[in-house]
Amino acid sequence: MTNEIGLAFSHPIERSVASGISVDDQDVDRISLRDHIVEVEIGAFEAERGTTQRICFNVVVEVRWNHQAQADDVDRILSYDKVTEAISHELAEERLNLLETLAERVADRILLEPQAVRAFVRIEKLDRGPGALGVEIVRSRRAVPQLVAEDLAVEDAQPTVVYLSNAALASQYLTGWVDALKARNSPVILCVGLPETAPLSTESALVQRRIDLLAIEQNCWRLAALDARCVVVATRTELDWGIKNDQISVWAPSKIVLDTVDIPAPVPGHNAELALWLGEMLQAVKVLVVGGPVPVSALAPVSSSVIVAAVAVENSEI
Repeated sequence: MTNEIGLAFSHPIERSVASGISVDDQDVDRISLRDHIVEVEIGAFEAERGTTQRICFNVVVEVRWNHQAQADDVDRILSYDKVTEAISHELAEERLNLLETLAERVADRILLEPQAVRAFVRIEKLDRGPGALGVEIVRSRRAVPQLVAEDLAVEDAQPTVVYLSNAALASQYLTGWVDALKARNSPVILCVGLPETAPLSTESALVQRRIDLLAIEQNCWRLAALDARCVVVATRTELDWGIKNDQISVWAPSKIVLDTVDIPAPVPGHNAELALWLGEMLQAVKVLVVGGPVPVSALAPVSSSVIVAAVAVENSEI
């Protein structure tokens, strides 16, 4: 028991060695990253938003023994840079609440490398208490082929993003528009703006942003109540699932808008700017604006790469 407890708190490389050879009794080598500390905004608590904290990575990757490494050629081995790049990529992808999610994504990205067969990932928060709070996972390459197939399926399916104004939500043609979109057998994501009734007004820009996003989500549920085929979704995972399964998703924007770290979202409003922002993020084939003006950003000299088209609310066809 003492040895087991000691091993539980040992560095991942000791755990890797203790667990034995992992792949069909083949020899494996191990590369490791110790005490890699970065500052990042992460966490599920409100106190963790808007501020950074230190998190520490310890990673061990088991790789297939490669006799070509004797040639002293860096292009023939799994470089340490691939480990740090996996961490940097996932931290830049979006703001996350859970260390568990971050660990999963880092391990998955490392295991996309052809030489990697198993990854040990330990992540710890260093500033949330008197000690280090963390999570450790072990993942095998066996799960990766399905991961790759799912990623490619999402990348190959370019959705159409449709912004519905309040006038469009009240239109007699709404059900017919949904019928037409469903009949296309291609991914569709619906977006709405602020409701007609003005939300609570505050002097804090950050608080106002949260209130406006919640008001938009109320409008999302209004749309879902008008047509049961429209499913409200909030996360990138739910959006990707809807894209792969031809679901008509209604985008509740709060989580993705607040968690995105690379391209700031526009201010929520009575317009299609957020819909265009989402379309660009998802590499949508087109953004349709029903009953409202084309976003100003799409008319800028450096225009969006997404095709944007307007549909009049009096038009029964979409």
